[in-house]
Amino acid sequence: MDISIRNEETKDFRRVEEVTRNAFWNIYCPGTDLHYVVHTMRNHDDFIKELAFVVEVDGQVEGAIFYTSSRIVLEDKNEIDTISFGPVCISPEFHRKGLGRKLITHSIEKAKEQGNRSIITLGYPYHYNPYGFIGAKKYRISLEDGKYYTGLLVLPLIEGALEGIKGYAAFSQALEVSWEKAEEFDKNFPDKEKKEQESQEEFARACVQIDE
Repeated sequence: MDISIRNEETKDFRRVEEVTRNAFWNIYCPGTDLHYVVHTMRNHDDFIKELAFVVEVDGQVEGAIFYTSSRIVLEDKNEIDTISFGPVCISPEFHRKGLGRKLITHSIEKAKEQGNRSIITLGYPYHYNPYGFIGAKKYRISLEDGKYYTGLLVLPLIEGALEGIKGYAAFSQALEVSWEKAEEFDKNFPDKEKKEQESQEEFARACVQIDE
């Protein structure tokens, strides 16, 4: 396989949305809205175009990663600027072939080069621990409800970037979309069966798991 990574271009938009749809279909819920998230986030003020990457296999886009601006709101209401990635997706037929690892590693290095201080994200710890992400509780970073969740993960890009703070992570509104609008957008794609499956129950449990 000839694998290459580059910035997303306008010509990639439809293909990336197809890949995102296929990658997440029925994973977190019946169907998905993440291809619509990708479609709309590109025009949001928080979107970081320079950190939008695609991975190609033999000249065909088979994965993508996106970053948005985020922040940590401190107890005194001051804020620390951070960045967050997601969605990150790989075509199902290329899962477990190292493409996701190459894409995430590449994007983290580029984020460092651009002077970003830290990354916060939501996800399964076992997915992101290998890249250096750890539970945000270590840095006294919660979600807005004040709870420390196992799925809230951080990666300081500069030594000491998150030391001596306490606050909550605030993610971009670019990640929030109307399910009704997403359903309408999905009509532009081939029909796919929506169904319930075990991964949805696993995701629901992970979303509320507290870091003890």
